Amino acid sequence: MVFLHQQSSRKRPSSFVPPFPPPKIPKSTAIPSAAAATAAAAFPSSKPSRGANADDEASQGSPSKIERMVSVLAEAGCTLVNPSGPPCLPDPLKFRCNLNRMFTSDSVLRSDFLSGFSAYIESPANFRRVLICSNRDSHHAGYTRNDSVLRNLLLVPPIQIDLQNMLLEKLPEFFVGDSGVHELMSTFEDDIARLILNQFRWLDFLVDSAAFTDKLLQVLSICPLKLKKEIIGSLPEMIGDQNNEAVINYLQQMLQEDPAIVVPVLDSFSNLNLDEQLHDQVITIALSCIRTIDADSMPYLIRFLLLYATSANVRRIIGHIRGQLKFFGASNAHTPQHNKLKGKLLVDNAEASILHALRSSLRFKNILCEEILKELKSLEKARDHKLIDIWLLVLIYMNGELLRKNVEKIVKKKAAEGCFTTVMLDQCICGNRDVVKEYFPSFLSLSEYLLACKEQKARDFGAHIYTRLFEEFIDMVSRQEVLGALIAHLGSCPSFEVESALEILLQLALKHPQELVPLSSHINGILDFLEGFSVENLHKVYEIFSLITVSAGSCVDSLGSSIGNELLMIVRKQVGNPDVKYKNMGIIGTLKIVSFLGDAINATSASLSQKSNFEEAIELLKSSFDSCKQVPLQLVLFYDELSAVLNTRTLHPTIMDWIGKHLGDFESLFLSDLDGGQLPVKDSYCGIEGELWLNLDGDISPVCLNILPLVSSSWQSGLVLQTLPANFVLMSMMERLANLGSLGGIDALLGCPLYLPAYKYFSTSTWWVLTMKQKEIISLSVYYACNWLRELLNAFCTQVVGKFQCTSQTLKEEVITKLLKRLRNLV
Repeated sequence: MVFLHQQSSRKRPSSFVPPFPPPKIPKSTAIPSAAAATAAAAFPSSKPSRGANADDEASQGSPSKIERMVSVLAEAGCTLVNPSGPPCLPDPLKFRCNLNRMFTSDSVLRSDFLSGFSAYIESPANFRRVLICSNRDSHHAGYTRNDSVLRNLLLVPPIQIDLQNMLLEKLPEFFVGDSGVHELMSTFEDDIARLILNQFRWLDFLVDSAAFTDKLLQVLSICPLKLKKEIIGSLPEMIGDQNNEAVINYLQQMLQEDPAIVVPVLDSFSNLNLDEQLHDQVITIALSCIRTIDADSMPYLIRFLLLYATSANVRRIIGHIRGQLKFFGASNAHTPQHNKLKGKLLVDNAEASILHALRSSLRFKNILCEEILKELKSLEKARDHKLIDIWLLVLIYMNGELLRKNVEKIVKKKAAEGCFTTVMLDQCICGNRDVVKEYFPSFLSLSEYLLACKEQKARDFGAHIYTRLFEEFIDMVSRQEVLGALIAHLGSCPSFEVESALEILLQLALKHPQELVPLSSHINGILDFLEGFSVENLHKVYEIFSLITVSAGSCVDSLGSSIGNELLMIVRKQVGNPDVKYKNMGIIGTLKIVSFLGDAINATSASLSQKSNFEEAIELLKSSFDSCKQVPLQLVLFYDELSAVLNTRTLHPTIMDWIGKHLGDFESLFLSDLDGGQLPVKDSYCGIEGELWLNLDGDISPVCLNILPLVSSSWQSGLVLQTLPANFVLMSMMERLANLGSLGGIDALLGCPLYLPAYKYFSTSTWWVLTMKQKEIISLSVYYACNWLRELLNAFCTQVVGKFQCTSQTLKEEVITKLLKRLRNLV
């Protein structure tokens, strides 16, 4: 037997008019004298005292009918009035057989019995007596519980229909509202309405199933909502397998009028024994509820639909769920915070339940997973993809190994084609930490796969997953897992995978440096892969560590200083290493650290040691410059890195002064003074005469670029020209920073001549008589001249375009004219 939850009821006023006419009970006749004696003993001559209750008066008006009914029960084997407790019914089966025999042979007795029973139950106390469980042993009340007297009477075929009608007609008298009155009743036996319904559950047989079903559905239409739900959920227990079509049609009509009953309706549908046609009908009814059902009931609907999915209807069910199920859309990263928090806990619970319902259904039905994957593969346009598609793929991915490869391929394809967007992903993850927590490993695993893909858009989508997981999950364990997965990519062979992983780490360091400080021990794993990184990747690595180091400088504990000290120790070892590869790494790292320590904003912040930040930066610059100033190629790298720093950062004035004093030797290294636009002395170099070339300023040019002497001089001086472009870029950068973008202080270099081998050496007849060394000097002179012209164009074009332009139109036209001439000289 299936029992309902404990509720209570109270009888309504007798003015209630039932929705159907009262039953017609035949006239009674005399009963046997022995039974009459039993009834007389049960009912003394004094009238029962029931106060002013109007129901008592109704029962007192027909004591003879009740006495006859009681005597019939006694003769059949039931003591209805048991002073020691509930009615006593020692042998229910024998009791029912006796009654069946008596009523079958005597229709008048049957009519009298029904009339007396109807009068007897007019009293709520008497009614409750026949509804509660009876005793098997009259001498030991409560020793063995049995079915109620009324339930046993319902199993007597001649009177079943009349009793069913009688009970259903009395049921409305005990309706209560849904305002909480039920909570006042402490036990199930106090709720008369539910006791009545309990009599109909799991009866061994129904004499007229159609009539009973029709009567029950009539009562159902006027029941309070709470009782209505219980009746609907219990219909399969009451009516059996008969009249399913009528029940389904009626419930469908009720569902259209009141969507609140959808859960018990689905429960009832699931317990009915349906043929194929009715099965399709209930699926159609359930699908029609997706749009109107409330979020709390949606998990029940999802389970029902997926449980009854077959190869014939699975595509239809999946299509409706994809097209009409909406969740997580309200809480995205762009929603105002106060709107996201409003009712968030409730929404999260509903959404978590929906996901759990989907996951549990997909786990045990492979046909659902295959249909979902087939459906998503067939979609080509981005607008046809839904937010739920991402979740469906994650749920399938999470459930097992068999379909993971298929899921990965679909996610990669959809991300690469732009069908899955970052906005959709934000709606899945952002603001839904408690819901997504269970699926964190699956999202992380998918992001690992996507970051290793060749397609740039697929890697970008994977990077976005990494970023959102780190930002949404603030606990240390989750963030350690994200960082560990990212660092694992750095050991991969494909360069694009390494670049993508470092770019993610860099973005995290830019946005959340303070949060990365406690996780620095996990980030240190990057240092194991430095040897295999390109120059671009080395920049990213040192920028990541510099951001964390500067952020750690504000920490009050020893963690901040330990990170900074470890970083400084690494770059100093690299700078001092004789191996060119490690020295270059050290130079890049040193200049990147200087760019953060020497920043005018951070220069006065807490330092990595006892020195101030800008003092630490100057010391790093000095040590790095001293280690590479004798090696031209490394000095070029130093100048280039420093120029890049000056182009992107505003360094502390003390650092700028140091750079101007110690690195401002351009004039002494590369320029020679002119007198009236001519060299005071003309010498030959290795037998090669020199001339001034490409003089745009004529006699007023004060200097020339001394290329030929530097190329033909000693080996060390010849190598100095390798640093010419980088040195000039650094000098022009310093000049622009010092003069608000103007290069007026070095504008003489734009038009000054170049001291190169004479023109005559470029004729065919003269070239072939030159020695190999002379040819080499001439070729190198032209090479360095071309490099110089290129750097002039790059530097002075900033004077006519960009943030700074010449102060006067005349000066601007002069600069443009010289630039065009230098461009002609170059080509």
